[in-house]
Amino acid sequence: MFGYVEPDKPELKIREFDVFRGYYCSLCRTIGRLYGQVPRISLNYDLTFLYVLLDSIDSGKITGTIERCLVHPTKKRFIIASNSFAEYCADMNIILTYYNLKDKWQDKKSLAAYGGLAALRGAFKKARKKHPEKCDAIEKCLNKLSDLEKNGCDTVDEAAEPFAELMRELFECGYIKDEGDKKALGWMGYNLGRWIYILDAYDDLEEDIKDKNYNPILMQYDYNGDDIETFRTSVRDAVNFNLTFSMSEVEKSYTLLNIEKNKGLIDNIIYSGLLAKTDKVLQGRGKENEKESI
Repeated sequence: MFGYVEPDKPELKIREFDVFRGYYCSLCRTIGRLYGQVPRISLNYDLTFLYVLLDSIDSGKITGTIERCLVHPTKKRFIIASNSFAEYCADMNIILTYYNLKDKWQDKKSLAAYGGLAALRGAFKKARKKHPEKCDAIEKCLNKLSDLEKNGCDTVDEAAEPFAELMRELFECGYIKDEGDKKALGWMGYNLGRWIYILDAYDDLEEDIKDKNYNPILMQYDYNGDDIETFRTSVRDAVNFNLTFSMSEVEKSYTLLNIEKNKGLIDNIIYSGLLAKTDKVLQGRGKENEKESI
């Protein structure tokens, strides 16, 4: 359910792309430093965006070094200097990945998920010790989501609520001291979580039908076994309306944050990246365009 929040690369300036990649590499290295090399493969764009956003609220200058990367050893890259926001996002990345794998193991008995759980167990225990309150809140949201799914919730808005609350918890970072900023970040996270959950549900329609998995869109719009493309088309406008509402609320919360650092990059993600990803998934190109390494 993660990895949807990313820049609209064709609209990014070269410098802005280098900066985003610098944050991505910084977060990857921070995960490696704190938790070892294996957990680095769990990194996704959503947590990179959160890292960029949190660091951009801080007025300090961007610093970093030009170094070679283990994954891309042939060319040196600009890597942002790690800080408390990088460590927080690294911790959250481990926690969310672990819970995601746990869900896949419990629901689908995926051996790959079981192997991932084993590989991340030590890292998760370490991250949970650092953030017990966050973990308790996230577990509460996931348990509520699980109950809704088991009971066959037939309302997309209701089904999306627990994941929206989970993302609110994630974005309300304790390192942000200004209460106004924290509140705006929480509302952004809430609506971004709604957007991710609903977009993922639409993206997974065919897979969920094949595997007989719960999907709130199938439930609310009474899928009866018709051709999947016909069904997609019939619900597309309604889903798009819901997604557009969430994106508009993300934009509103963003305007409440006094951000100057990385403004062009964040503008791109919020005003163009989310829209481009929405269009890609709604047009049935989501699964064919999985995240590539940057």
